[in-house]
Amino acid sequence: MPFGAPMPVNAGEIKGDSPARAARGSVALVTGGGGFLGGAIVSHLLAAGYAVRSFARSDYPELRRRGVEVIRGDLADPEAVRRACADCAVVFHNAARAGVWGDFDSFYRPNVVGTKNILAACGRAGVGRLVFTSSASVVFGDADLAGVDESVPYPDRPRSPYTATKAEAERMVLEADRPALRTLSLRPHLIWGPGDTQIIPRILAQARAGKILRVGDGKNIIDTTYIDNAAAAHLLAAQALAENPWAAGRPYFISNGEPVNLWDFVNRILALAEIPPIRRGIPKTVAVLMGGVIERLHLVLKLPGEPRMTRFLAEELATTHWFDIGAARRELCYEPRVSMAEGLRRLQTWLQTRN
Repeated sequence: MPFGAPMPVNAGEIKGDSPARAARGSVALVTGGGGFLGGAIVSHLLAAGYAVRSFARSDYPELRRRGVEVIRGDLADPEAVRRACADCAVVFHNAARAGVWGDFDSFYRPNVVGTKNILAACGRAGVGRLVFTSSASVVFGDADLAGVDESVPYPDRPRSPYTATKAEAERMVLEADRPALRTLSLRPHLIWGPGDTQIIPRILAQARAGKILRVGDGKNIIDTTYIDNAAAAHLLAAQALAENPWAAGRPYFISNGEPVNLWDFVNRILALAEIPPIRRGIPKTVAVLMGGVIERLHLVLKLPGEPRMTRFLAEELATTHWFDIGAARRELCYEPRVSMAEGLRRLQTWLQTRN
């Protein structure tokens, strides 16, 4: 199975849509249901007995084999989004363009225009609840964030097209909250675990190629989120929208609640794959300067792919960013069930099956 096995959560039922009712036609839509987090959300919903629909640009036969209704389409296509939202009781809007590099429009269309289309389609279809997958990076500036809560403002100057467009989409979702459509936003940070297609594979590939360097003084502390904890938070958020009026219209940081030293965490992942630890490093100022030069070369020479370093990536790798998840604990009944230690054990088992 490509996604982490679902663990028991308090949100075994989303209030108002029991498994029996779900079987009679009440549908939970997951945008991006074939992706890493989207697939884990789908797994949790299926385990709870819900009728599940996935909306994504690609086809996912493995989802169909598991009983998921798969609809293909683009978030920027209002008619396709309208079809996806029809007859849904709750929408988990997880699909987005992510990354540290790309022209602004390539992020704006899926992240902002796509979210506008989701909101409009939810209104027309009478969807009662919308859980939006945002990112903790929407509040990233160029300074450390140590134990901040949801009162921390968006930065005056977003650090990348991704963070700018995700912040704009999040604001739209929260402002759209009303009695007919309850909304909230989850801000998970650095989701990882078995089935990861981004963070873990990239770390391992760069380390094996000898291309990974520590950026900064190596003392920065970060939050991460194990995949099943992130997925469980989405079901709990949907339940909270039905039960807790205080939850609606608000963002929530989500993490494992175990801040770690970034470079210790990276070295622990490398050790699982029997790769030597990172020993070389460069100062943050040098990395930021290097990122700016490489960005310029990519633009001028129209080089393919993402730059090895960007200014945003250099800042992210060298600064502290961990968050107070007290609001999620109090108002969503969220509690990370899979610890860092257990998550790393599961990751090791998964990596061994891939070798």
